[in-house]
Amino acid sequence: MSRFSHSLLFFYGSVLLVFGDLDKTKTDGSKVLCQGFISFVITFKVMNMMNRFFQTVLFVFLMGIGSYAQNKQILLPADLEIPLKYGADRLGKRSDAAMQKFRDNRLGAFIHWGLYAIPGGEWNGKVYNGAAEWLKSWAKVPSDEWMKLMDQWNPQNFDAKAWAKMAKQMGVKYVKITTKHHEGFCLWPSKYTKYTVANTPYKKDILGELVKAYNDEGIDVHFYFSVMDWSHPDYRYDIKSKEDEEAFSRFLEFTDNQLKELAARYPTVKDFWFDGTWDASIKKNGWWTAHVEKMLKELVPGVTINSRLRADDHGKRHFDSNGHLMGDYESGYERRLPDPVKDLKVTRWDWEACMTVPENQWGYHKDWSLSYVKTPLEVLERIVHAVSMGGNMVVNFGPQSDGDFRPEEKQLAESIGRWMKKYGECIYGCDYSGWEKQAWGYYTLKGKDVYMVVFNPPYSKHLVVKTPAGTEVVKAVTVNGGKEVKVTETARNEYNVDMPAKDPGEPFVIKLETKEKTAGTDKYRDALT
Repeated sequence: MSRFSHSLLFFYGSVLLVFGDLDKTKTDGSKVLCQGFISFVITFKVMNMMNRFFQTVLFVFLMGIGSYAQNKQILLPADLEIPLKYGADRLGKRSDAAMQKFRDNRLGAFIHWGLYAIPGGEWNGKVYNGAAEWLKSWAKVPSDEWMKLMDQWNPQNFDAKAWAKMAKQMGVKYVKITTKHHEGFCLWPSKYTKYTVANTPYKKDILGELVKAYNDEGIDVHFYFSVMDWSHPDYRYDIKSKEDEEAFSRFLEFTDNQLKELAARYPTVKDFWFDGTWDASIKKNGWWTAHVEKMLKELVPGVTINSRLRADDHGKRHFDSNGHLMGDYESGYERRLPDPVKDLKVTRWDWEACMTVPENQWGYHKDWSLSYVKTPLEVLERIVHAVSMGGNMVVNFGPQSDGDFRPEEKQLAESIGRWMKKYGECIYGCDYSGWEKQAWGYYTLKGKDVYMVVFNPPYSKHLVVKTPAGTEVVKAVTVNGGKEVKVTETARNEYNVDMPAKDPGEPFVIKLETKEKTAGTDKYRDALT
């Protein structure tokens, strides 16, 4: 075997060892990567094989490290980071007032409304079980034919004030509205396309009506915006030719203009939530995603931007090639949530989850029986789950084509609202507690107060609480009613908190007052072995 072959074999062996350690152990990923890289470089220096080929190999190896770090959300040591022009523009959480308000709001609603509400998951007599807002794709409907649905867009029962009152009653603090979904139909009268509400029988600016109505109720408005646009002739899924490049350049200019238009027409917007950014064409234009974030933040001071807009120099999304979050909050949790025990890494950054009520429907679908429909209790638990890990939750609604909500959605909003009115202080302005999760439910934290949100009361009637070292529970009070409940210290940093004397018949909340434990108060002695 030649010297070259030995070297190449060692290189692959080093790569396998490094990445094998990361996958098979719980060792800190950064440390393993660093150790593997150092041994790799030293060996090649000894063998005097750092020629042009191995410089190339080394670069590929470093890129592999960056890719792995991004996929596993591992932060690389500073001296191993890959230089990036379009990576994260900030390390750590934003601390300004606008971001704090986004964080404190915690509960939001999503509105998916567009032309897809008219067929409601059915095309030419066939019902499609896929997401209704993707019906054009499922049924392979040409854009010209699909856009004829605009002739039927006349939501006579639409009442922006009623929508806002429903959101207020539910207890949401912000609403995300689909300004434009993948189909390309705009809920505002954009001057850059003919596919807008202005060219429908309804004619009026729906987005403008909603912004005003929600703002009047004290609810922040966020804009959903799909970059992918099935109706635009210059959109490309990939860039494979000079012609593609020129066409997509025109499309990016068109998109810039629409975003500027939205920012100028509705200056009270608090957030842009981007979607449809996963195609190769976008990932090959990371510069543009960085440009858009900068542009919108200049146009709307304090505005927040979700992570799924961004792609870095190498097409990595959400987290750049060095493992740093791009955008202001992570927005990859769609219809799923991080594990409350295993995925605590998410508490290091701001994040937001969004969820549907039927399992796979965002826009209006005529037949909810085709998929599982979550109960209000299940929705509520997911809200608390997200907040307990320092995240926000957005619950989706898909209005009918007539502008009204289906009865099930109204009932859900009412049910969530009744609970939030009684127990909302454990949601708004709350964060991750750092306390060990227990089987009875979840913790949230506000200042020095810790909230116990109980979904699974035990038969023993004693709620086990384990505090971090140095923290003492001094008092426990029910949130709805203000009744004090008994707290019994059972071991070092462990307590039993009694359940309320009367079963509330719903998930309930107990607020714990805590204080720092002084060294002299520890009465427990460890066994001498």
